[in-house]
Amino acid sequence: MRLIQACLIAISMYSKIPVPRVEWKEKNMKYAMCFFPVIGVVIGICMYLAGTFLLRHTSCSPLFLGAALTLIPILISGGIHLDGLMDTADALSSYADREKKLAILKDSHAGAFAVLWMGCYLLWSTAVYSEVTVEMLPGLSCIFVLSRALSGFSVVTFRAAKDSGLLKTFQDRAQRKAVRVVMVFWMLAALCFLAWMDVQKCLVAAACAGVIFAYYRHMSRVRFGGITGDLAGYFLSLCELFTATGMVLAGGGVWN
Repeated sequence: MRLIQACLIAISMYSKIPVPRVEWKEKNMKYAMCFFPVIGVVIGICMYLAGTFLLRHTSCSPLFLGAALTLIPILISGGIHLDGLMDTADALSSYADREKKLAILKDSHAGAFAVLWMGCYLLWSTAVYSEVTVEMLPGLSCIFVLSRALSGFSVVTFRAAKDSGLLKTFQDRAQRKAVRVVMVFWMLAALCFLAWMDVQKCLVAAACAGVIFAYYRHMSRVRFGGITGDLAGYFLSLCELFTATGMVLAGGGVWN
């Protein structure tokens, strides 16, 4: 029962999927982060089904396909991670000191750089997904599990930039060792499925995700003194975009 409640907390926090309301007690939150990648599974399945339907049963244009596949993760997640992308864009573009950057992350207003970054992100995402074929869809669907597993791993591993906030709450109440083990399991499951589909694409996905993860760790430590919920969302958004880009551009293998 406690694990079910933990799963419901994770789904209600990080998606727009309707679930029964659960009280945020410490005992319910210990393993909540373990279920974060479940949302990635839901997104991946929806991406696969929608992409397969559009490519096999309609005559939609590549632009329509790209736009539809770009919107699905946003609609399911509620855009919570893109909010982190926008806040981080404003903070990084300010070139201010660490305290000012952290203050910008908390500001609910979107600055010019946030809007510019979001426009570029959506344009790039639409372009990438407009190149997708039916054969690519199963592998690409794994990206959403992999990105959340890495993001969840960082939450219980990296230092928090602040002593308060939602991320700090999850850190303090999580059973960190157990969450790390479960996140590694999710990562390996996603990569094993990718390897089963195509070893080349698995290596590309692992390399892209690994590079973005290393950048995220270095940037958050140097620029902010640790991670926040916004930075975790920033990483997740970039991880999905760059990994999808690498897999689409790689070519070769059974997907062609």
